Amino acid sequence: MPSTLPAHRTRAERFDDLVLDSVERLEVRWGKYLDGVEFAVEDVPPSNPAPWESGGVPLGRCFPDQPGLPPRIVVYRRPVESRAGDADELADLVHEVVVEQVAHLLGRSPDEVDPELGDGR
Repeated sequence: MPSTLPAHRTRAERFDDLVLDSVERLEVRWGKYLDGVEFAVEDVPPSNPAPWESGGVPLGRCFPDQPGLPPRIVVYRRPVESRAGDADELADLVHEVVVEQVAHLLGRSPDEVDPELGDGR
């Protein structure tokens, strides 16, 4: 689509939409626990990994609340995109990353946060 048309969306904007779709799916069940949680997308993770991130490039990160800062979940667009073969796989992977980070934030397992994870839904 030409960039002058309203339907034109950049790859980054489409990725943002996938993250928002995933969050909306989770809010149905976990809405009261996700109130105040900020969700964000960054292109790449920072070059200073967290101490527990020794297994490669992180796809997302969870930041618990701190004085003056709400809890945050960040999904890293380029590492996620590089691991997806097509649009459907990208949507599934984005959802998986969001679920894993929400699970970490809530102290629950990913299967508890989204029992349908991995069912292709």
